[in-house]
Amino acid sequence: MSSGDDTAFRAAVVTVSDKGAAGEREDRSGAVVREMLEEAGLEVARVEIVPDDTARLEALLRDVCDAGMDLLVTTGGTGVSPRDVTPEATLRVIDREVPGLAEAMRAESLKVTPHAMLSRAVCGLRGSTLIINLPGSPKGARECLSVVLPAVPHALEVAAGAVSECASPSPD
Repeated sequence: MSSGDDTAFRAAVVTVSDKGAAGEREDRSGAVVREMLEEAGLEVARVEIVPDDTARLEALLRDVCDAGMDLLVTTGGTGVSPRDVTPEATLRVIDREVPGLAEAMRAESLKVTPHAMLSRAVCGLRGSTLIINLPGSPKGARECLSVVLPAVPHALEVAAGAVSECASPSPD
């Protein structure tokens, strides 16, 4: 953990897709997320693909967070389909929501498509692990992650207790 020393923050990417988990579809959105995180200097230490199953996803999210990962990014399962269960699983494992991240993603995505208002993505903290839900399409995942990625390192530092004061000194 940390960016204050030479160790990169550790991240996990979890793709939630029935077809991806069954090997019927290539996981392109997970690959996009992994690439973006690595380009931002994060170490992607774990990559998983699971079906749209609330109990299985919830167990995986708990396992990844409790293993000490700094960031867990999911892709898929955030829409209104009956099989879209990522927000429910996320809400069951987080201690606190960080709604501004999801709000920012929806606001920016609305500039691209009216379908963005159908996103039920959730972001929050389990302990000091930040969880961010992204859409399942590679384009949507890229657009949404690019919105919040600039704030992620600071969020991870604060969540880990590495930053005690967030306010900038005001000029006189």
